[in-house]
Amino acid sequence: MKSLNIHYNPRIDQLRWLAALIVFLFHFEVAVRGHGAPALTGPWWGIVTEGHTGVGLFFTLSGFLFMQIAQRQGTIRYRDFLRNRILRILPLFLVVFLLATSIQRDRFQAQDILYVLATNLGDSPTSRSVVTGAAWCISLEFMFYLVFPFLARFTLEQGPRYLVKLLALMLLLKVAVFHENERSTLMYFSTFVGRFDQFLIGMLAATLYPRWEPRLVPHAAWLAPVALLLAIANSAVQARVAPFTAVHAPFWITWSLQESIVWAGLIVAWVSVRQRLPNCIERATCHGGKVSFSFYLLHAAAIHTLVRAVGVPRVTGTAWADTLLLGAAVYAATWAIATLGYGAIEEPFLNLRGRYGDKAATVAPAQRDGATVG
Repeated sequence: MKSLNIHYNPRIDQLRWLAALIVFLFHFEVAVRGHGAPALTGPWWGIVTEGHTGVGLFFTLSGFLFMQIAQRQGTIRYRDFLRNRILRILPLFLVVFLLATSIQRDRFQAQDILYVLATNLGDSPTSRSVVTGAAWCISLEFMFYLVFPFLARFTLEQGPRYLVKLLALMLLLKVAVFHENERSTLMYFSTFVGRFDQFLIGMLAATLYPRWEPRLVPHAAWLAPVALLLAIANSAVQARVAPFTAVHAPFWITWSLQESIVWAGLIVAWVSVRQRLPNCIERATCHGGKVSFSFYLLHAAAIHTLVRAVGVPRVTGTAWADTLLLGAAVYAATWAIATLGYGAIEEPFLNLRGRYGDKAATVAPAQRDGATVG
């Protein structure tokens, strides 16, 4: 997705595609589990069974990208930044929120409209249905947008140590609240106390990246697969020690930190890769990144509609093969729906956005025609 505030980097879109894919696999596995699909057992399936980690990649990537923009622009105009962010997420998010209130019309109360600001808390209408449940994280993302220009300014003034201080404070808060909530896993998973450090880790990685880049680029081709393997291994550790089904586990105090650190490692390694992928893969993954917001918010609707209607088909006679066939079909349908959602809802609003930094990024005319990310 191209930006008026920073040069386009296809690696960022490819990472968005990966994050959306991981979340898709997570929800698809949950959906087909009761329809004859073989169970995924063993911790090394954690990247799927604990595929909520894709949200951690999204959050870390947000911190990384916006800090890169801040470093390039020097100063961010707060009003213009928020205007861009509202145009970026609000149109499609409101569609999903209205869909949620339509589904729950008989339970709707006037105060539920306030959940548009806090979809991650309480009995949000979006969380009452699996079709709209993915919207829980949008409130956390927007909270980050509200404070990011200040965080970026202080980081540019004080350097990485400012972010380290914030991370230390966040860790202390995590420890302090562990025994204050009997369902601490859900608290760490879906609230400020458990997630905000992931944006900060992304910002820290972006701040340090210019120092590392000269040494990373020559080795990035092998560092990126290693970084991905570390992320898979981290999910395996979580699946074995304290999966999402664990209601109250000390592991979750540091879970978001370690998850974000391994994703930050993949981000800095992958953006350092200079070799192009085969053209068809490059174009497909970049498109997947471009439509990843629509894909993320709409994928559950596609999964649960098709899985309920079809179930796991008996085509090959092998449960694994039949599940893979269904997964490919559902993924293709989700891809088409996401592309439609992007073109019909996101893109017209994206084209209304402008620059919000003091330095005008030099963007080629062809890039100006695309949607912006910043």
